[in-house]
Amino acid sequence: MSLPTAVRRRVFLGVAVAALIAAGCKPSGGGAGTGTDIPVGEFASLTGSEAAFGRASHNGTVLAIEQLNAAGGVLGKQFKLITEDNQSKDGESATAVKKLISRDKVVAILGEVASGRSLEAAPICQQYKVPQISPSSTNPKVTEMGDYVFRVCFVDPFQGTVMAKFAAKTLRAKKVAVLTDVGAPYSVGLGTFFKERFVADGGTVVAEQKFTKDDKDFKAQLTAIKSQAPDAIFVPAYYGQVTLIVMQARELGITVPLFGGDGWEAPELLQGPGAAAALEGCYFSTHFSPDQDSPRAKEFVKAYEAKFGAKPDAMAALGYDSALLLSDAIKRAGSAEPEKLRPVLAATKDFDGVTGKMTLNDKRNAEKSAVIIGIKGGKFVYTETVNP
Repeated sequence: MSLPTAVRRRVFLGVAVAALIAAGCKPSGGGAGTGTDIPVGEFASLTGSEAAFGRASHNGTVLAIEQLNAAGGVLGKQFKLITEDNQSKDGESATAVKKLISRDKVVAILGEVASGRSLEAAPICQQYKVPQISPSSTNPKVTEMGDYVFRVCFVDPFQGTVMAKFAAKTLRAKKVAVLTDVGAPYSVGLGTFFKERFVADGGTVVAEQKFTKDDKDFKAQLTAIKSQAPDAIFVPAYYGQVTLIVMQARELGITVPLFGGDGWEAPELLQGPGAAAALEGCYFSTHFSPDQDSPRAKEFVKAYEAKFGAKPDAMAALGYDSALLLSDAIKRAGSAEPEKLRPVLAATKDFDGVTGKMTLNDKRNAEKSAVIIGIKGGKFVYTETVNP
């Protein structure tokens, strides 16, 4: 999927970054917009291992910004989106956010999808007192970094509870195995919350296995899991790893359902010879389905399809909502100054987004519903909605 050419991404030379860091810029916050523009920063994984997430979220953000500007912008000004690609690499998010704040004087930061990269950026946004709105980082630690950090998605304690109940009630699983990526805060956190709730509700975790991000061979872990005869296997990981895990599980004769969280959701999950067949009957939780029956969602899906030629996923919808929430806060604050935006964002109540109505609680986390998606016939199929 190619990126919209209408969006200009600033790419600065490494020497410029070094000069900026060496200058030892003091925390000064972002700008409030000059002239007719309100500069908004975005950092995303546009390339690299989680590019499907970053591109989808970016596309949703772009669509929202374009619609807002076409409707006149806010406070008589147009939004100017400045996007940095962190290449799905550790350490790049911090550099990108420092540039957006210190050099581009953005009033707010939108990003990231992955919790680990949001955790890199959050201390910087807090230090400079520039609001950060994560579209879909679900690890609770993200907003714990400071009162300038927000999100428009639910958090993993809720997602873990949703999937624990789904495993027990819908999959009728009494024994489960858990396979986690030890290097990903998202995977470790979601796995922990799932286990706690599943066991508290009377289930048994019969096996726990681990892997690391660059692993390609999971057969040793899966063989150990198979020996414990679980009724289902919970895999809180990202889509690239999940496809390999499920295909290798089927090769080993494991026939029980595998299921996970929103990290599964990307078209790439089903790509490759045999992937769709291996994933048949698997499930994951997420934030949005293009098949949801609400006027708000239908309008968004229609506009997204017209612009990008494909249906939006949850990451696209959350990227869209993050930009709309920022615009709504600027309007309510009557100002784009970061320090005036913070308390208004924190007071968000019943905001009507395409992913559902949301209220930010005292930890700046969105309280909202989750969606369960099943994989049938090589497609993502809406299964049910689970309320908070």
